Amino acid sequence: MNFLPFTIYLSFAGALLTWIVGTRSAAMARWVALAFAVGGALIALFAAFNFMPAADGEPLTLARASWFSFAKYHLAVDGLSLVLVLLTGVAATAGVLFSWNVAHRTGDFFALFLVLIGGVYGVFLSADAFLFFVFYEIAIVPKYFLIAVWGSDSREYGAMKLVLYSFAGSALVMAGLVWAWAASGGGSFDLTAFIAQTRLLPAEVQTGAFALVFGGFAVLAGMFPFHTWAPTGHVAAPTGASMLLAGVVMKLGAYGCLRVALPAFPEGFANLQSVIAVLAVAGILYAGLAALVQNDFKFVIGYSSVSHMGFVLLGIAAATPLALCGAVLQMFSHGIVAGLLFAVVGRMVYERTHTRDLAELGTWHLARLMPFAAVVFVLAGLASIGAPGFSGFPAEFSILAGTWQHSPLWALLAAVGIPIAAAFTLRVVRAAFFGQPNSDASAGAPIERHLPEPVTLPEKVGAALLIGASVIVGICPGLLIDWIVPALASPLMQISTQGGVR
Repeated sequence: MNFLPFTIYLSFAGALLTWIVGTRSAAMARWVALAFAVGGALIALFAAFNFMPAADGEPLTLARASWFSFAKYHLAVDGLSLVLVLLTGVAATAGVLFSWNVAHRTGDFFALFLVLIGGVYGVFLSADAFLFFVFYEIAIVPKYFLIAVWGSDSREYGAMKLVLYSFAGSALVMAGLVWAWAASGGGSFDLTAFIAQTRLLPAEVQTGAFALVFGGFAVLAGMFPFHTWAPTGHVAAPTGASMLLAGVVMKLGAYGCLRVALPAFPEGFANLQSVIAVLAVAGILYAGLAALVQNDFKFVIGYSSVSHMGFVLLGIAAATPLALCGAVLQMFSHGIVAGLLFAVVGRMVYERTHTRDLAELGTWHLARLMPFAAVVFVLAGLASIGAPGFSGFPAEFSILAGTWQHSPLWALLAAVGIPIAAAFTLRVVRAAFFGQPNSDASAGAPIERHLPEPVTLPEKVGAALLIGASVIVGICPGLLIDWIVPALASPLMQISTQGGVR
């Protein structure tokens, strides 16, 4: 397992090499980026095949070295982090494939892409709160440039809004961590020692620090009402960046809530647990209803992403073992499915039709012109609404069942989000792919449409990779659950799975 840190090192090395070769050859930059993305994914997959959870469920140390007097370069892995490292490898590979057409400053694009991926790997493998924060910040910076330089509509506004929200959230996280660290005597930021210290803090300090840390992380997870950066950022971002933003970047916030905030401040969590659940349910319902009335295809998927992340936050709020297991499964499932939805909308549809307006797309009858895109979107839509056989089904079922154990009311309210998701998914399938063919609905006049370019091989491979991942987990969720459950039973996470203490 000690080779897992090379997912980080390869990503940063790949970024440098891609930038260098990109000054000479755009084609070479693409292949170098793909090679390093696939390399990271293969390392994660090999680690998954050889992973054996520790007897006590504690993370297995991968690397440990002195850094600062209060922080160490400490990397570790357990079942929770391994699931998300594997997700990152899959999302990175698919993101490169769906960005194969990037022609403007290709080397720069893929260099920033790989820096972001390296930061994400670093967050999921960090076992020190300060190192966690450093990698968290590294992952935020490239997002601005990927959107501002290669984005589409309102890209500068979308990039600035996303980064301002992200940095505001990270400022809250740092304030909460420093407050807890100082209040506990200024010991170590190593997660095991840090959590052991902060659990002993007075309830009022825990509540304040928890509000800062959880709230800061939840901003990046798209928690209502701090979610508005997400649809705007998704719409403005280029396809590959949208896939990463929904696929892995939003998971950084949810992972921070689960890995740091809950175990470090159990009394603070217990005091604010109901507030988090209310906001999570509000996000599920509000974002779902917002998606139902959007006319911009990409905004529908953007709000859908926020709604489904609400299920992750609800599972964390319920904090039963089943709900938390479902939340981690939903992080994986949403990362795969949302990435695929953005790939279809952004690359397959928008870059061929040059419109995201559902009424106008209806005149193309894309199911006839682009049957592959239509089939992929329908499959991704089924996975998104939690149809059996796809990863969303065991994830959402576990969240709702686990939430019911804590509060039937929360579960019933959240369950309303499922038919809402089905409604907006069916609506966009009908409007975008099976609309009135080649005619103006108001005048009935025929409209001349150019034949879209065929779906490329990289797009087909990327779609097959994402669909395959969702189906495998949908049919065999135990592959991930067998890693997740021991990690949730570890002493580090035990208080969280009991819903806090009073």
